[in-house]
Amino acid sequence: MVRLLAAAVAVAAPIAALRLQSPAFTHTGRIPAQYTCDGKDISPPLEWGQPPPGTKRIAIVVQDPTIEPGPVVHWVLYDLPGSWTGVPAGVARSERLRSGARQGRNDFGSVGYRGPCPAPGKPHDYWFRVYALDGPLQLPPRPSGRDVLEAMIDHTLRVAEIMGTYSR
Repeated sequence: MVRLLAAAVAVAAPIAALRLQSPAFTHTGRIPAQYTCDGKDISPPLEWGQPPPGTKRIAIVVQDPTIEPGPVVHWVLYDLPGSWTGVPAGVARSERLRSGARQGRNDFGSVGYRGPCPAPGKPHDYWFRVYALDGPLQLPPRPSGRDVLEAMIDHTLRVAEIMGTYSR
């Protein structure tokens, strides 16, 4: 269901005028260990440049769709100011940040970023998506990734993504 919601939001908002990148890894490249459970398990830096006109808020959702029956949500960060063009590494694991941004629950039951930590074997894909939104999301504290994706469906102006891999 979360996979369908992410796809619905991505289809509803064409990918244009917004590009996501990270100085820590390239698209389809390996995510460095410091951003995983094998390192400090901190969020990587992300940059998206100037959001499209009308952007009032930004959201970030990170998922691993490699796992069946559906994607695992590793990070839910939303209501970032619409003027922001990126986030630094190591975003604090708290429900509300000084900027007014909020974080929801990942699929591990905690708030904030939880990095890659796959079982040994094949590489997993981790999709980092940034959403330009037309306003704040009206959500209760500690929403799930699904809650955030549902709330964004009619409010997404643009979506950009980058995928990193990790294996152990």
